[in-house]
Amino acid sequence: MTTTDISRPRFARMYVKAAARADRRGASEHRDRLLQDLSGRVAEVGAGNGLNFAHYPATVTEVIAIEPEPTLRALAQQAAAEAPVPVSVHDGTADGLPMADGEMDAAVASLVLCSVPEQAGALAELHRVLRAGGELRFYEHVIARCQPTRAILQIADRSGLWPAIAGGCHPARDTGAAIEAAGFTIERCERFGFRASAVEPSVPHILGVARRS
Repeated sequence: MTTTDISRPRFARMYVKAAARADRRGASEHRDRLLQDLSGRVAEVGAGNGLNFAHYPATVTEVIAIEPEPTLRALAQQAAAEAPVPVSVHDGTADGLPMADGEMDAAVASLVLCSVPEQAGALAELHRVLRAGGELRFYEHVIARCQPTRAILQIADRSGLWPAIAGGCHPARDTGAAIEAAGFTIERCERFGFRASAVEPSVPHILGVARRS
């Protein structure tokens, strides 16, 4: 497999601390709901430092996790060794997954579709590797529907300031609409505000299940 050479050690260290804070504030419970009743072979894109791994149910037979950032990938490999299900962690990006067409039973996108350079391309790859009827589980922060939060997120995104300090995160993406545009049917979707730390604003999130038709 070709290496991606996406090294952001400063962001990786910041991400690990921020993700731990978010988990303590409720993101861990979100991960439980995201992965509940999942089964079969699963592709996880943008695995970060592997915080999802401990939440996979025993009905999952294999997780193939992709993470392009070396510092986070090394931490994910450590987490994989302690996971309750078989997990392998690989270098790669969401728009070039190392799986054959229709090979996977399910896919997981967890707080990653905001930061992939080409969201449509990443979703097309997830669609490609899923079997007919396979599930896409998603947990993402998205553009707000109401003002002034919507305008604030758009300004933060378009200015380039937030993507620059947050590892390429684009907070103004309408990820739910993008999932449907990629050929998935959304079967369940919760929408809620979540404050990842005491100093951050509440940001809209979506969590749900889509199916490859």
